[in-house]
Amino acid sequence: MKSLLRTCTALTMVATFMGQATAQDMLQALGAGEGEVSIVAWAGYIERGETDAAYDWVTKFEADTGCKVSVKTAATSDEMVALMNEGGFDLVTASGDASLRLIAGKRVQPINTALIPSWSTIDERLQSAPWHTVGDVHYGTPYLWGPNVLMYNTEAFGGTPPTSWNVVFEKMDLPDGKSNEGRVQAYDGPIYIADAALYLMAHKPELGIKDPYQLNEDQYKAALDLLRAQRALVGRYWHDAFIQIDDFKNEGVVASGSWPFQVNLLKAEGQPIASVFPEEGVTGWSDTTMLHADSPHPNCAYMWMEHSLSPKVQGDAAAWFGAVPSVPAACTGNELLTDEGCATNGFNDFDKIRFWKTPVAQCEQGECVPYYRWVSDYIGVIGGR
Repeated sequence: MKSLLRTCTALTMVATFMGQATAQDMLQALGAGEGEVSIVAWAGYIERGETDAAYDWVTKFEADTGCKVSVKTAATSDEMVALMNEGGFDLVTASGDASLRLIAGKRVQPINTALIPSWSTIDERLQSAPWHTVGDVHYGTPYLWGPNVLMYNTEAFGGTPPTSWNVVFEKMDLPDGKSNEGRVQAYDGPIYIADAALYLMAHKPELGIKDPYQLNEDQYKAALDLLRAQRALVGRYWHDAFIQIDDFKNEGVVASGSWPFQVNLLKAEGQPIASVFPEEGVTGWSDTTMLHADSPHPNCAYMWMEHSLSPKVQGDAAAWFGAVPSVPAACTGNELLTDEGCATNGFNDFDKIRFWKTPVAQCEQGECVPYYRWVSDYIGVIGGR
C-alpha cells in the first residue's frame, strides 16, 4: 500500500513517456571490481543455497570476482520502482510494468552490450524487447520470463482442473461443494487490472478490448467493475510469495493467479497443488536486469550481468523459479532444469502470454488510461487491504 502511494505521483510521467527517453552515457570499458554489488530482486531470483544447497548461483560468482552480493527482495514492481528512486542499489530485476518507468525517470542507464560477451546468446525474441529497448538503446539484460498461472487446490476441484479464470472472478460453488467466496486470492498490484481486462476480452467482446494494457475509459471502467465485484470473493490480496504459499497450506485458499515459483514449492512439499493456463489466456512477466543510473559498483554490476547469462545460471534459476531462461542454451544439459524443463515452463508459449507493460496515455487506439490512474484506482478497489 505504502509503495503504491510513494510511486503514484512519479508515475504521471509515464503518460507522455513513449519516444521521449534519451540515452545517458553508457560505460565504455570495464575496470576492477569494487568488491560488492547490491541487487533489488524478486523472491527466489538470487539464490546462494540457503534454502536448497543445489540452487546456488551466488557463491561461485563471489569467489571468482571478489564482488560480494547483497539482495533486497521486493514484492511488487511498484516497490522496485520506489527502491530504485531512493537509490543506493546497483541492479534491479525489473518486470515490464516497471522497466519503462525506470527508463523514463532516468533511474537506470543504458547497457553497453559490447561489455557483456554473452549478449549474443540471448533469445532473439528478447534481445530488443520493447520493455527494455527504447530507440534501439538497450537498458538491461534479459533474465527470466514466464506466465501468471492459475494455481489451484486439486482436492477442492475434485481432480478436474479448472478451465477458466471465472473461478476467481465469479461467485460459484466449486466441485468440493463449497463456495469460492473467501477462498480465492488476487494480486496486490495495479497491473492486475490487466488480468481483469484479459478476462473481459473473452467474456465481453463487445467492449472491443484488443490489448489488456491499452484500455479506453469504457473498457477501463468495466475492468474496475469486475474487480470491485471480485472483492467480495477475495480472502487476501497477495504480493508476498511465501505468504501466499502459507495461505494455500493453512488458510483454506483454493485458487489464485500465481507464479510457477509458488506452485513448484508447494508441489515439492507434497501439497495438493497444480496450475493451468485458462482458456482466456494469461498475463506474464519478462524480467530485465537493469543498472541504476548512479550505480556505486558498476564494474561488479556488469560482471553480474554477464554471470547471469551463463547457461548454468540461467538453467538453475529457471528450474528454481519455474520460469523460462532468456538463454536458449540453458534448455539442454542442465541437471536441475532437465531437457524437458523449458517446454514444461512455457518456452513454446511465448506468443500466448500478454507480458506486463506500463500502460500509457497515448496508445494504439488513441487515448488510453495511463498507469498512474491504475495505481490510485486499484488502491480504491482493494480498500487498502
